[in-house]
Amino acid sequence: MHCELVVPGLFSAKAEIRLPALELLLARGRRHGEQAQHLEAWLHDAFGLEEQPMAAGALTLLAANVDPGDASWVRADPVHLRLMRDHLVIMPAEALTITGEEAAALCAALNGHFAGTMQVRVVDPRRWCARVDKVFSSSDHSSLEDAGREVTLGDPLLNEIQMLLHAHPVNEAREARGEPPVNSLWLWGAGPAPKARSRWNTVLADEPIATGLARLAKAGYRPLPASAGAWLERAPEDGRYLMVLDALRAPAALDDIASYKENLNALEAAWFAPLLDALRAGRIGMITVHVPGGKDTGGEASSFETVRGDLRRFWRRAKALESYA
Repeated sequence: MHCELVVPGLFSAKAEIRLPALELLLARGRRHGEQAQHLEAWLHDAFGLEEQPMAAGALTLLAANVDPGDASWVRADPVHLRLMRDHLVIMPAEALTITGEEAAALCAALNGHFAGTMQVRVVDPRRWCARVDKVFSSSDHSSLEDAGREVTLGDPLLNEIQMLLHAHPVNEAREARGEPPVNSLWLWGAGPAPKARSRWNTVLADEPIATGLARLAKAGYRPLPASAGAWLERAPEDGRYLMVLDALRAPAALDDIASYKENLNALEAAWFAPLLDALRAGRIGMITVHVPGGKDTGGEASSFETVRGDLRRFWRRAKALESYA
């Protein structure tokens, strides 16, 4: 069995904690340099999309068992734009608390106002998709990776969306409670569903783009289990599997070192330590850890391939994660 883990954000912060299982896998394995890129770009290449766009909207619908047809969809994630002295800063949906009722009410207003121009669909309160005829200037970005960054928005239709949302009773109620209003959409990942191929038997992920790609490539797909141990109890003896471990890209983890450390420790206990034990026992033949990069990562990213025999390379001593950045 070959287990591949893609862990965006792994080297993005100086955690100053020790993770014995992960550090051993990285130290004893063979390191391959790669071009740093966001998770979406890594998935684009890994599933063989080549010149096709990363159609995040269509893929998100597929992950929710909704057929996007041949239409072009874009992710239209709800966000809060905060006006600073001379620029705008985006707060993504993952940093907001949006109820299902709020999402439904806001999307109903958008669809009523823009009937015939734009159709917005709620996949879940944090992830919306829109069927539109044009591509917006921000459609090549990811809401997660641009959390807290300056943005420039000037599209006339997008300005109209912002005016509609600003005056909506849902946002008036949110502001009255002291919560950030949902005052814009972050439009990215436009295009029709692409053609994809997979080198994995099964993809384990909560990230809808990864799930949508697995469906298109006719690979198996499941939500990410609670732990590697729970998965290994039922997993086949052979095959190639991809696990998308994206907890370190959450806005809280990116902006708060305490949350980042907490998520790292959780990954160590739930994934890295059980998989290392399974490698030692021969249950797994190879573990590959892909680190595609993060929002503040430059230069090369890395992949680390480790087989059971590599664990005997005692002279390759474990070292802290900061040394790999």
